[in-house]
Formats: sequence, C-alpha cells, structure tokens
Amino acid sequence: MSISTRKHFRTCNLCEAMCGLVLTVEEGRITDVRGDPEDVFSRGHICPKGPALREVYEDPDRLRQPVRRTPRGWEPVSWEEALSEAATRLGEIRARHGRDAIGVYVGNPVVHNHGAALVYQGFVRALGTHNRFDANSQDANPRLLASMLLYGDQLALPIPDVDRTDYFLVLGANPAASNGSIMTLGDVRGRLHGIRARGGRIVLLDPRRTETAAWCDEHHFIRPGGDAAFLLALLHVLFADNAINQDALVKQTRGLDALRALAARMPPERAAPAVGIEPATIRAIATAFARAPRAVAYGRVGTCQQEFGTVASWLIDAVNIVTGNFDRPGGAMFPTPAVDVAALGRKLVGNHYGRWRSRVRGLPELAGQLPAAVIAEEIETPGEGQLRAFVTLSGNPVLSTPNGERLASALGRLEFMVALDFYINETTRHAHLILPGTHTLEHGHYDVVFHALAVRNTAKYSEPVFAPPAGALEDWEILYELGMRLGGLHFGSSVINRAARLAWRAGLRLHPDRVIDLGLRLGPYGDRLLPFGRGLSLGKLRRAPHGIDLGPLQPCREDKVRTPDRRVDLAPELLVADVARVEKWVDARAQNGLVLIGRRHVRTNNSWMHNCQSLVKGPDRATLLMHHADAARLGLAGGQSVRVRSRTGAVTARVEPTNDIMPGVVSLPHGYGHGAAADTLRVAGPTPGPNINAVTDESALDPLSGTAALNGVPVVVEPISAVGSAATSPAG
Repeated sequence: MSISTRKHFRTCNLCEAMCGLVLTVEEGRITDVRGDPEDVFSRGHICPKGPALREVYEDPDRLRQPVRRTPRGWEPVSWEEALSEAATRLGEIRARHGRDAIGVYVGNPVVHNHGAALVYQGFVRALGTHNRFDANSQDANPRLLASMLLYGDQLALPIPDVDRTDYFLVLGANPAASNGSIMTLGDVRGRLHGIRARGGRIVLLDPRRTETAAWCDEHHFIRPGGDAAFLLALLHVLFADNAINQDALVKQTRGLDALRALAARMPPERAAPAVGIEPATIRAIATAFARAPRAVAYGRVGTCQQEFGTVASWLIDAVNIVTGNFDRPGGAMFPTPAVDVAALGRKLVGNHYGRWRSRVRGLPELAGQLPAAVIAEEIETPGEGQLRAFVTLSGNPVLSTPNGERLASALGRLEFMVALDFYINETTRHAHLILPGTHTLEHGHYDVVFHALAVRNTAKYSEPVFAPPAGALEDWEILYELGMRLGGLHFGSSVINRAARLAWRAGLRLHPDRVIDLGLRLGPYGDRLLPFGRGLSLGKLRRAPHGIDLGPLQPCREDKVRTPDRRVDLAPELLVADVARVEKWVDARAQNGLVLIGRRHVRTNNSWMHNCQSLVKGPDRATLLMHHADAARLGLAGGQSVRVRSRTGAVTARVEPTNDIMPGVVSLPHGYGHGAAADTLRVAGPTPGPNINAVTDESALDPLSGTAALNGVPVVVEPISAVGSAATSPAG
C-alpha cells in the first residue's frame, strides 16, 4: 500500500445497525467502501447504503457554507454574518411575541451525531420554547411512553436477545430492510439466520409479506391497527392456559390481576374477525411462544404508527414479562452501554408527560416534545403563542410528517426560519438561512444512542477520515454559537451555565468528545479516571478501530426499573383505560374500503438518501402495492397510473398487483416526492415517487403519545382516466 493510500475504519451512521466499514482513501479521495470483517459487532455485514457515504460526501448539491434565500436565489454568506443574523432575528421574535413563538424540529440524523445530540438540549433551553418537536412522534413515542409507564424511564427499552432466543415473534417490523430499529442488530442477516440455524423459529405478523418474511418460518397477514387486539387475545390464551410465571410476577410486578382481567375480555374468537387471523392460529402462536425454552416478542414501526401504538407497545412487553421472558437470556433484555445514555437523558430531559399541551389541539408533551402533527396548525392559528419562527435540525418534516402539503404551505408563512442542514430540500427551501454542518466523515463518531439499543454490548469510536474545510463548523458548534448568542446554553445547573458562558467569551469550547470520554471512564466498564486503570476510556477506543466487545446482554432489571417501588407496572391506568378504544375498534370491524400503509426499502433511509445515484437507480420502487383481488375488483392492471386519495390530499402512483399484501390494504413507500426541490437536488428531483405524507392525516393520532397514525389511512384508489386532470390536485 502506497504512502498516499490509507485504510479507515468507521461505523456507518446511515441507520441504526452500526455496521463497521473499511474506507480506502487514495490521494485524498475514497476509492472503496466495504464491510469490516473484523468489526466486533457487525462482523463484515454491509447494506447498499454504506458505500453511498462516499456519494454524500462528494455530492455537489451538498452545502459547504451558509446560504441566504433572496429574491435572486440562494446566496452564500459568511459564518459570522449567518450566525449573527439567525440569533438576532430569533431573539427579536422572542422579545416581541414570547418564547413560545419559536418552534424547533429535530430530525433523526441527530441521534447519529453525538456532538449535536449532547448540545441540542442546552440549545432548546436557551430558546426557552415549549414548541419542541422531533421525529420520535412519527415512529417511536408509543414505545417511549410505554417504557415510561411500565418501568419509570422512557429510555428503559427492552431489546430482543436475538443471539440466544429460540422463538422470535415479530410484529410490524422489517429488519431485513431497516437493519433493525430500537433493536440495533449489526449483522442482521447472520443474527436472524442464526435463530433458525440453532433450531429456533421466527414468526412475522405484518400486512405485507416483507423482505423479512423470506427469513421467517411463518408469516401471517394482520389488519393495520390490529396489533393491540391480537396481543390481548394472545395474553388471553396465556392466562387461560396458565402459561405464566406467577411467583416471579408477584415479586417483580404489580397490576397482574388487572392485566388478566383485560385479557379475559378478548378471546381469540372476538379478536379474529377484526385482525384477520384465525382463532386457531392465535392459539397456536401463544402455545408455541409459551413452550419455547427462550422466546421474545418485538414490534416496531408498524405497531407504533397507528392509533393504538402505545397500547400495542405495552402489550408486547406484557407478553414477554408474563411468560418469564423478561430480563433473561434469549428474552427481552436491557443493554448495558459503555456510556449510560439513560442516565444522561434523565438529567437533561427527565421522564415527564403532559406537563404542557399544544396550544390548538391540546395534545400532551412527552419528555419535552410535542407531536409534530400539530406544527402546521400552530403556525396557521393566530393568538398568543402562535409560531412565527422555526428552527429545523437535520429534519425534513414536509416529507416525514402527516399532511406534508399543509405543512409546506404553513412554513411559507413564517416571519423567519433557519435550518441546520447541508441540503436544500422540501423543508429547508422555506428557510431564510441554511447553516450546513460538516459531513460525518469530517468529525469523530460515537453511537451514544444506538449502543444503548444494541443486541450485544460493544463500544466503538470512529476517527475522522478527512479534515473539515477551513472555517467549517460541526452541528454542535453551530448550536453552541446560536445558544450562546441567545443568552447562553442551559444544562440544568446554574454553575455549569455560568462557566459555559465565561468559557465562550474567552473563546473556549468543551468538545463533545471530552463528554464521551468522561462517560466512558465513569461508566460500567470505565477506568474510573485512574491513570493506569484497566477499564474503558476514549483513548482505549481510539486504539481499537474495530471496536471492543463487552459481551452479551446481562440481566439488570434492578438497575433499569425506576418506578417508585422498583416493580414493573403491568397495568398503568392510562393504558388500561385506552383498551376500551381497542375493544370498540374490534367490535366495529370497520374493514370496508382500502387502507394505506407505508414501507421501507433497504436502499433508502427516510427522505435524504435519494440524491445518491447508486441508491435510486434501477426499477421504480415507489409503486402502489395492491392485492390482485383488489386490483381486479377495481379493474386495474399492473403499471397503470392511479390516483390515491384521502381526506387530506391525493397523489399519483403506478399500480403493482401482488399477493404479497393483505387484501384491503395498499402500500406506498415513505420519503419520496422530491419535485419541489428538483432544482437543488439533481438526482432526487427526477426520481419517481409520490410523497405518501400528502395523503396521511394529521388529525389521525394515537391520542396517548400524539404519534401520527401513518398506517391504516383510509384511501380511495381511482384510475387516472376516471379523474382526468384532477389526478394530482388536492382532495380538498
């Protein structure tokens, strides 16, 4: 290898899987990207997104300096001018209209950026606004709220111990495409195939026969929104067959009798017609789960993006707990990360619910965040607290939140908007200023969040591959500067806040890597700050470019359950009361007409990977999947263009008839619809595909968590010939 050729070992930051990469750099350019076979977690696995890191880094559409929107178009400005203008305009609006006149939206790339994730809380406290929004209310809040109510901590998230389980029951998740979600998998194919290789079984319930179904022993269609009813029926069988660990449950939990009484009301025969699964099948799954030596149930986006998301998330955990598969090998276990993100979260965010509510609709905050489904109405509705300014951080809510067309229109009414992003996309094109942080390859990387969600305990730090351009700022530095100019970052301690302001005035910055080092050294595997300690430190991780294996998950319920009596609450009052809605849904059996669900492809990650030619080339992946029987009933043929219409709007797509989707259900992928940014995203713009969130409904929510019901949306599908030129117009 020549002197000018170097190998760099990185963790891919494009999804939750934490796959290790080997990047070859020659003469300052990336010439090869492949999986790292020595990575202690991912073991050489890679998906098509990993090599695309090179395309994002080299993308000519990626911003390298701040830009301002003017009547003449986008014009570059200096960092000092941009930061000064942003802070001044935000400060003026706050002074005139109050702190809640500013809204903030945080996209999911922030959790892949430890610097931004650590500084963000101090920044929003500097703003002082209650109008904070994040991507969790599109997909994760039901899971977080369920954990808060069951375990006393929103970040107490039990993870399937897939490396040791014998029976894996999966609801509404597609790890073959997602590489795992709130279940960081690394080598997803190897780990799931390993279950079957040792004689175990994988059973999948999903309205679509997904890519994961090919890896499973069984796949069963389930009606969108039916997960909670199915799980109640499963619990009914488990209780009726006495397949529970009564003695352990009495010691470790409370609410067992209340849960038993709820399940008694939902025999499989009652649930079956609504969920679309035969009673005998429900009973067989319950029996097999109970008899397996080690079993675990897991649900993800499909169980969260629906009107019963929090109840479904709770009942998944209840199944694991009552069968004795909680906090034991092969069941649902808590990781022990090297940096305790849960402890950090309790200090910076806390475990709170409903302390304040959205101004217009009265929806509750969860851990300081309001549901993103209310952003448009909070901008549009006059009165005290009306949103007049907005800050987005690595997010594209126009494509990711319900009724994105309405939100796009609302953003255009703001007095001022600033975006921290390196693309001019469907959301950021409405900003007055765009502040681009450095690319991930230009700064260090530690997965502070996803190590805490992983199926095995490991730790890894990635060194920068390239030096950032002169004068460039990382996202955390942008947030730091804005926060200080708006009165100072706030971290919950007046002493720390004063010290930070003094340091800032002196030109000093506490680098997030120092915080990671402190977290490692004081964490469960740390060297406790001893000069010759044998434990972890950032320095030791830097000398281990493939990561350090810290072993399999270990029982640690005593440390993770933080309810007042340190027992799991199996029947939280809020959730028990919401079961009545589930029962009403079951008894109504409202299955007339078509309902829409989303889908994900391994080549995409929400909306922002579509400007990579390697990921969008090939066949159209944004077709409308529809069962052959439904297509025949509507007189539709494969490849025919149709109008998909809902209460909120309409989009056009090509029909793809298939038997891989449940009758009565149609599917579009999310993250498409880049026409509005075609002049600034030269690859994504021409990529075919509608924005599914032009037809999802901001009024359809899980009322407990405020999470948008992006699955199970009632739609009408019509041939274009039947609607003429109205095919792409709003539905009204």
